[in-house]
Amino acid sequence: MTSLTANTQDDTRFSDRALFDSVRTRRVLAFLLDYFFIFLLCILAVPLVAIFGVATFGFGWLLYAILAPTVALTYIAWTVGGPKQGTWGMQVMDLCLVRYDGQPTDWVTGVVHAVLFWVIHSILTPAIALIALFTRHKRLLHDIVLGTVAVRRSQFSAISE
Repeated sequence: MTSLTANTQDDTRFSDRALFDSVRTRRVLAFLLDYFFIFLLCILAVPLVAIFGVATFGFGWLLYAILAPTVALTYIAWTVGGPKQGTWGMQVMDLCLVRYDGQPTDWVTGVVHAVLFWVIHSILTPAIALIALFTRHKRLLHDIVLGTVAVRRSQFSAISE
């Protein structure tokens, strides 16, 4: 009985079609922007790791092996788990990631969302992104698993107020 109530609440909260207007295209563009931002952050981190490596007599240079994933996961945790609930790319594209249960997206959800995305897309190929063509609210597999949905930020804040 409680799941029926939750589904009814979800249906009314996400019933406005404007929430999902061009979400798929915006997610692709946000993805590309985010990888550019992560690349820039990695470039900024390289000299820091170099200095740390010198200070630790070369031991710190082992961090280069995990630099890109660490920067990416930190970036996602900080931005998706932050008050704007979206990466910088998502913010530029007027998107945010919200949970179906109404709770704010925290940093753990952001990190798990990113890891699931990478795992699912590396195992099942990027063609799995086509699932967004057939799912309600244009969700991807990792969105469905986590109970999240990407919506237009401007439309969602108008409805939430």
